[in-house]
Amino acid sequence: MTKYDFNKIIDRRNTDCLKYDFAIQRGRPADVLPFGVADMDFPIAREIKEALIERCQHAIFGYSESTEAYFHAVRDWYTKHFNWSPKAEWLTKTPCIVFALAMAVKAFTKKGEGVLVQQPVYYPFSEVIEDNERKLINSPLILKNGHYEMDFADLEEKIVANNVKLILLCSPHNPVGRVWTRAELQKVGDICLKHGVITVSDEIHGDFVWGNNSQTVFASLGEQYEQNCVICTAPSKTFNIAGLQVSNIFIPNKNLRRRFRKQVAAAGYSQVNTLGLVACQAAYTYGEDWLQQAKAYIEDNIKFIDAYLKQNLPQIKLLHSEGTYLIWLDCSALGLTAAEREQWLWHKAHLWLDGGGIFGKEGEAFERINVACPRALLLQGLEQLKQAVHELN
Repeated sequence: MTKYDFNKIIDRRNTDCLKYDFAIQRGRPADVLPFGVADMDFPIAREIKEALIERCQHAIFGYSESTEAYFHAVRDWYTKHFNWSPKAEWLTKTPCIVFALAMAVKAFTKKGEGVLVQQPVYYPFSEVIEDNERKLINSPLILKNGHYEMDFADLEEKIVANNVKLILLCSPHNPVGRVWTRAELQKVGDICLKHGVITVSDEIHGDFVWGNNSQTVFASLGEQYEQNCVICTAPSKTFNIAGLQVSNIFIPNKNLRRRFRKQVAAAGYSQVNTLGLVACQAAYTYGEDWLQQAKAYIEDNIKFIDAYLKQNLPQIKLLHSEGTYLIWLDCSALGLTAAEREQWLWHKAHLWLDGGGIFGKEGEAFERINVACPRALLLQGLEQLKQAVHELN
């Protein structure tokens, strides 16, 4: 087993890196330390790198398709880790899950119709709804004693009142870090079945689950749920290969699959990135050791930031994370508006985080921080934050 050094800092500047090279273009000061964009500051697994090098040495990058071995790698990963075995005919590959969400919105709703989300939620959910001229229907999550819950009564009421036919479910939830229980998912599924609502489940963070929590693939709830859903998966977050642009979308229902694929074709899209196929197959075949080491390191980072805040910055509270490497910080005690806090973070703490307001108005008192980075970088960011808070007070 290769032992990976996640403490090693890799300089990502001058590599066209969104996090490190585009602060000014995104309206931030040049010197901000970034903890926003959701990729890792860790090099990929050796086996993925070697597979990519081998393909690059072949030096021909024509149109490519996935093979049976590719599907088996994906299927076997989900069978082993989630006790769910998708079928080959269910699979449609897309460049990313956000693209798939947009295709689902176009495939299963008409302009002006309502699509439901649960804010605060990953902001492209709202964008693919509103940019495609659908109506955004929000059933907000409820925060109780530092723990988010679904409001099932409100969920059903909003569905009925707005004749909703599609829900975009974030599972595990980004940014609040909930890993929905099987019972919670089944309640969502039952409401959707009752009212003819299709569930699109974004499960991109499914491999990052902490403690005794367990990720449930929505389609594994049972056949009736399976036939009424779209399961969005990708190796991008899990293995840090988002830039290679490949996602695996599983749709068991033949009619839903046909409608979805029609929209993909209408968008002019067919074959995915050749190197994405190579990386995905290598990741799911050989990436287990790397992932387990990365997860252990990230979980320690979460414990580290929690202890640091309690000791040094009690004004900022970390909400308990059940999953994802994106941490949700309650900054309400700082006494700043969302706009004031943004400027303060940029110019006083010299940090680039994700302001919670982009995830919905329910998140305005929060900041999202990515902790998939070397410990020294995390400590540097926390030290800068501590200094800025002391000066604020």
